Amino acid sequence: MRLTIYALALCLFSAPASASVVARVDNATQRMTVLVNGAPTYSWPVSTARRGYRTPAGSYGVQRMERMWYSRKYHMSPMPHALFFRGGYAIHGTYSIRQLGRPASHGCVRLSPGHASTLFALVRQHGGGRVVVTNGAPAAYAHLRGAHVRSAHVRRAHLRSAHVRSYRAARIHRAVARRPMYPVRTYSADPWMANPYAGQSSGGYAPFGFWY
Repeated sequence: MRLTIYALALCLFSAPASASVVARVDNATQRMTVLVNGAPTYSWPVSTARRGYRTPAGSYGVQRMERMWYSRKYHMSPMPHALFFRGGYAIHGTYSIRQLGRPASHGCVRLSPGHASTLFALVRQHGGGRVVVTNGAPAAYAHLRGAHVRSAHVRRAHLRSAHVRSYRAARIHRAVARRPMYPVRTYSADPWMANPYAGQSSGGYAPFGFWY
């Protein structure tokens, strides 16, 4: 009996401990939260899969680490500090920093080069890590898409408005250019103005108002 209890305790203590570094990636908010020993330590913007691609949700262990990797599938694109967690899917650094915070990748999780280096060092220091990918609240993802669509609509409306204004200005310019030029005639009611009808068949009678 004692031998059985001892063997069970040995098995429990020799079981592999849970990963002390966990990278939680939310496809909805496009952010990564890094937990070290269960405590949230970092929160970074990321780029996951854009439309037509996917970053698969699930919980994965880090399978392979590459300080520098080049994607054979996508024109040898550089993938610095890559942490592969499912086949060809990896967390890695990107030089497209302006795209961080919105979907932009072919499925990998992109980080800024500095953040990718920090995460790489943490996983190496702790002897491994886990990657947890969630799709988050659909409403939050819809909010991101809605903001992008609204900004696109505003840009298109501005361009259409500018085009209409320039078109109208051009039409007015052409209309003025085509307008025939005639001598200007002015009406006068001054009885002391020179009488253009003097000496005509009117017998010298000058109307009170006339055009000249």
